[in-house]
Amino acid sequence: MGSVFLPHLHSGWHVDQAILHDQDRLVLVRFGRPQEKECLVMDEVLFEIAEKVRNFAAIYLCDIDEVPDFNDMYNLHDDPVTVMFFWRNKHMVCDFGTGENNKMDFAIDDEQEMIDIIETIYRGARKGRGAVNSPYDYNYKRRR
Repeated sequence: MGSVFLPHLHSGWHVDQAILHDQDRLVLVRFGRPQEKECLVMDEVLFEIAEKVRNFAAIYLCDIDEVPDFNDMYNLHDDPVTVMFFWRNKHMVCDFGTGENNKMDFAIDDEQEMIDIIETIYRGARKGRGAVNSPYDYNYKRRR
């Protein structure tokens, strides 16, 4: 149900504008297929935390079937849900311990855990870092 209330990006142009627009907040774009279970779980968490992180993060949703423009560029084909982070039009890299540093390609069902990740990436971005380490190690956690 959370996906109904979060802003949707309906074209590649809208995705670009969302990334370009916010200069003082971290931009999260959840790419995925809304009918996938992992996507629904992630959308609920993002909806629940959206109000709590609104001062330092903007959250958007993008259906990869409706907007296929970034599927090849970010290799979104195989993942049921992907969250990417941008700061001042630059892609932020985060090491989750999974080997995939360019994106979060798994769902998180804990609100505080997601807030901690967003805060960590935001703090690193404000300090000028392009890459940060996640406060949690997902190397041994079951991802799917």
